[in-house]
Amino acid sequence: MNELIIELTEISPRDFFGLQNANINLLKKYFPKLKLVARGSKLKAYGDEEELEEFDKRISMLLEHFGKYNKIDENIIERVLLSRNKDEYETSPSSGEVLVHGVSGKLIKAQTANQRKLVELTQKNDMVFAVGPAGTGKTYTCVALAVKALKEKQVKRIILTRPAVEAGENLGFLPGDLKEKLDPYMQPLYDALRDMIPHEKLESYIEKGVIQIAPMAFMRGRTLDNAFVILDEAQNTTHAQMKMFLTRMGKSAKFVITGDPGQIDLPRRIISGLKEALLVLKDVKGVGIIFLDDKDVIRHRLVKEVIAAYKSIENLDS
Repeated sequence: MNELIIELTEISPRDFFGLQNANINLLKKYFPKLKLVARGSKLKAYGDEEELEEFDKRISMLLEHFGKYNKIDENIIERVLLSRNKDEYETSPSSGEVLVHGVSGKLIKAQTANQRKLVELTQKNDMVFAVGPAGTGKTYTCVALAVKALKEKQVKRIILTRPAVEAGENLGFLPGDLKEKLDPYMQPLYDALRDMIPHEKLESYIEKGVIQIAPMAFMRGRTLDNAFVILDEAQNTTHAQMKMFLTRMGKSAKFVITGDPGQIDLPRRIISGLKEALLVLKDVKGVGIIFLDDKDVIRHRLVKEVIAAYKSIENLDS
């Protein structure tokens, strides 16, 4: 049996190995044929030469990542172990920088490789599609980018919109006027903004129209100049709605479209405007597309398990 000894120098073994060796236990799942022993500042691996070579390569990638960001977690480990090369999980240092200094000093930045790629794409393109399941940080990262652009005076206003399609609920039965009916539906957008902008300032921005949160129907007939515009839940747009929205783009505008094709609430036989747009615009220069996946989920650990479980039965149905 062959042996590989990896000595951790200049980095904390406790941080690299994880709490109660959680990171090492995850590595064991991906390399079941190897025996791994973590003691002190050394990680020893025993097994076949071919397996040890692959393990050495992946550990080197993880150590390099840890050296840059002083952090690894379950998402990073999985992405490094499953990537074919460095380009699939590594991004430029600037994409990992703090986007916004939020309320109570909260540092808001892209957490995963794909979120950092989303930041890069938005810096390089004026129109970006961010597609992926719930909990992958699509909306939150995009709102942070919008707030950053506003604070740095790259745009004069932020416009956040969603198609008013109910996920199994009927807005007509909710109490109140149109705004009161729609506010709960727009809540995820408000929640993200409240993390990033102090309450009084946010209320002032909304009152002055610097930040506008409205259903998609309010976009018709407008030309959106000098604005960072986010269309959220875009999987629930129709062909006509998506085309209408995309053609609202004015000068010095940034458009970001987020959605999850796996959560379409449209009536049957109506094609999702998001799915169609991804096909139609995939080769258009200046349009960026990023697909996030369950490895980008930064909610509770079980959310990732739920997505994987549903994906398996949805694959059977299709």
